[in-house]
Formats: sequence, structure tokens, C-alpha cells
Amino acid sequence: MFEEGLSIPIMPLAREGSMNDDLLRLVRANVREPLQVEGDIYATAASNDEGIRRLIEMMDEFEIANLDRLGDTIVEASREATLARIRALAKGTYRNSMTMDGYDKPLVLNAALTISDDGIHVDFDGTSPASSHGINVVYNYCLAYTAFGVKCLVAPDVPNNAGSLAPISVSAPEGCVLNVKRPWPVAARHTVGHMLPDVVFGCLHQVMPGAVPAEGASSLWNPQIFGGGSLVDEVEEGTDANALPEFSTVIFHCGGAGARPTKDGLSATAFPSGVRTIPVEATESVAPVVFYRRELREGSGGAGRLRGGLGQVIELGGAGAAPIVLLCNFERVHNPARGRDGGGAGASGAVALRSGRPIRPKGRQTVPPRDAIRLELPGGGGIGDPRTRDPQRVLDDVRDGLITARDARRDYGVVIDVDGRLDLAATERLRNGDASAADTF
Repeated sequence: MFEEGLSIPIMPLAREGSMNDDLLRLVRANVREPLQVEGDIYATAASNDEGIRRLIEMMDEFEIANLDRLGDTIVEASREATLARIRALAKGTYRNSMTMDGYDKPLVLNAALTISDDGIHVDFDGTSPASSHGINVVYNYCLAYTAFGVKCLVAPDVPNNAGSLAPISVSAPEGCVLNVKRPWPVAARHTVGHMLPDVVFGCLHQVMPGAVPAEGASSLWNPQIFGGGSLVDEVEEGTDANALPEFSTVIFHCGGAGARPTKDGLSATAFPSGVRTIPVEATESVAPVVFYRRELREGSGGAGRLRGGLGQVIELGGAGAAPIVLLCNFERVHNPARGRDGGGAGASGAVALRSGRPIRPKGRQTVPPRDAIRLELPGGGGIGDPRTRDPQRVLDDVRDGLITARDARRDYGVVIDVDGRLDLAATERLRNGDASAADTF
């Protein structure tokens, strides 16, 4: 119950100014947080009403009777602008493959991106078959994140509308993990879908050298957290399981983004979803959980001339030492974000309990009483040879706690002495192959 969501046929939300209370009662009875979900529905309706009001104001101001002519002009101009960007690229087919952790076994996402005068087509033939777990993707989700990846690089300045997206097409074999139909489970489709821009970037890198970011953590780490005696598997002796508080919440956190063509990667930043990280105080105010630690994960960004963004370390448990349940779908634990053009991979993700007991990166499991889960979110990949990074920037990273002096020497060939000062002479010797220069450290 409450796992896949609620399937509702198209019906009125309101009639003649009155909300459809039968529909709202049905929704409230089938979700964990009825007040919040009903509030979301009202908020969506209110934003729609405001959009209508502003649109009518604009039409009145410019004395427009309808939007057909204006809409056609915008859509056609956007389509032509996108095609112009595509036609400036070298024609051909460019391939890339990515291996993901998957739920219980690795998944492979294969892509062949073809550029022609008519547009860009991405074919996912050869991608792994669908999973019996809820990480599958429906076709429209696959199309959306694939097109987003293409447009980010090829035509980022062209407005998003049907015209600018029309030249981008996608095909994926029915029954593969990127194109399932009912009744395949899809509740955690972001786990796979968020990887699609990175797959596309790997294709476009071959035709747009120097203009493509490295791979990032990409897939959100957003565990659902539950409490209550009917859910937890372990309680302390003498504890009344029925007295445990019942609650449900979800937290959104992210690892590091890949290095950008001219800048380091963004740390603890969600791409491609754009979802902002939730402040720990907000979560603690609505659910009986405690965050014991949340900080950037030192050394997790892939080394490179341009460094990958850092992941983060999070430790959390139940308030009052109570047990809690987490539903996890964590990626990049076994297959880290790859660097580009000689850049290093980002750090893999890791999941463990503070007590040392093992815990899986995917699935529903209990954090026992008086324990906490430790999440080490993955970092983004780097771009370019790390030994071409400006030594002063490496020193700045050490001083800022983003890497250690040992990382600087090993990955970047930069020597920092025991007083924390940059030794340029030893750095030059080390980068020129004199291993003895490292003895300065």
C-alpha cells in the first residue's frame, strides 16, 4: 500500500466553482500525508488560476484576441533556431555506453546519437531489459531527460517549447529499462532517468570537444524515512512498539556535479533534476529525526585540470534514539562518475551504519535503535590532466578542506610543506617525474 501511487482516471477537480470532494476523499485515503498532498493539489490549482489571470492581462494589454498567430510564430522560430544549431555540428552517429549499479544487478544504458540536417535522434537499442524493481522508466520520461541533455549543449539559449524540442527524437526498445508499460513498476524512475543526460553528453563530447561537462553524481539520493511500530524491524527490549511515533517524510540530497568545460564542478548540487537540497532544520521540524552530521565529503571530487564537484557526508537517525526505516535507491556506489579528457573519476558513494553493521544501498531497511545511517554521496568527475591544474588552486582546495595535502601530491603533483605552504620548486620537479620531490611532504 502507498508504494506506486494512485491511478486516477481523468475527471473534474472542481465543478462550477466547487471542489470535487469525492475525488479529494479518495486521494486523502490513499496517501501517507493527506494534508500535505491535498495542499499540493490546491497549490497547483491556485498557480494555474494565477497563470490564467496574467495571460488574460497580457492579451488585454496588447489587444490580442487569441494566441494562435503568436504561438505559431514562437514555435516555428524556436524550431528553426534549434535546427540551425544542429546543422552546425558534424553529421554522423556517435555512441556511448554507461554501466549503472542497478537494483540487484548492473544495468547498461547504450546510446547511438545521430546528427542529420533534420535533427538529432537518440537510439537506446542494446539497453538492459526492464527490472522487476521500481527503477524502470516510461517512454515520455526517457524522452524528456534525453532531450534535456541534448538541448543543454546544442541549443541552450533557445526557449523551451514544442518547436525547439521537435528536432530531437528518441527511440528505445519496448521492454527495456527505458521504455516500459503497465504493469512494470516505475516509482523510482529517477534512479535511471537522471543518468540519461550523462549518457547523451558522452555522445556529444565526440562532436563538441571542450564543450561538455564530465559525468556527475546525477541521480538524487532521496531516501524516504518512516517511523512506527508496524514498520520497523527492531525495537529495544522493553519498548512498546505501538508507542513509536508514526511518520513519513522524504529528504532530497545530492552528490557532486561533473567538472564544467571552463569551471570546477558544483558541489552537492543536483543535476539534471535541479532539485534543491532540503535544510536539515526543515526536516527535523516536521519529523522525529536527528541529523548528526552534514558536510562536504573531502576528496570526493574527481581530480583534473578542472575538479569535479564534491559529494557530502550525512549521518541521521531517529530522535530519542528510536529506530527508523529508510527506503533507499542510491546510485554510483559501484560505478562512479567518469572524468573526461584525462580527468579522474569522482568518488563512489557509500552507505553504512555508524555501528559498522552493513546496510544495502537499495531497498527498505531499519536503522536500529541508538544507531544512525551514514551516507557518503558520490562526487563528480574531473576534466583534463590533474597535473596541469594551477598549483595555487590546488593549495586553495587544501586550505578550504576540499582535498588533503596527500591528495594534492598524489593526484595533482603539487607539493605542500609541513607548514601548509606551496613548494613550487618541488612541485615542478615532481610534475617532471622526479619522485624524490615528494619527500618534501
